[in-house]
Amino acid sequence: MEKIKSFTVDHIRLVPGLYVSRIDYVNQNPVTTFDIRMTSPNDEPVMNTAEVHTIEHLGATFLRNHETWADKTIYFGPMGCRTGFYLILSGEYTSRDIVPLMTEMFTFIADFEGEVPGAAPKDCGNYLDMNRPMANYLARKYLKEVLENISDRQLIYPE
Repeated sequence: MEKIKSFTVDHIRLVPGLYVSRIDYVNQNPVTTFDIRMTSPNDEPVMNTAEVHTIEHLGATFLRNHETWADKTIYFGPMGCRTGFYLILSGEYTSRDIVPLMTEMFTFIADFEGEVPGAAPKDCGNYLDMNRPMANYLARKYLKEVLENISDRQLIYPE
């Protein structure tokens, strides 16, 4: 069986960044999957499930309410390895195209206070597994270390 594309990326050389994972076509319409890599794979500790879950709730809420991107957002959710997130958007984009959107989203997450949207028993299957302060911290870290001065090395997968 052939490896899927995401398993062919050199995770030893991969740094935190914002990458196009793949572009697919559904009924001849492009769909872009982004790799939002928040930690250095196999190098830094992975994110705990509570903060990943919180970032998922906040990020999905932000994207699905965004004036420009709501109708283009197909999916936002965590990677199983807990080193980042996948974002799937309708349309064909480069990583650089969505740096402003990701900056806006991670600023929203970094500054968010109060109850996490959907963190209630009737709304979520694991509503107690949330850590907003740590999600705020990780979002600030990603803004500072990646998005504010993003380089080509953080936008294009290593060869």
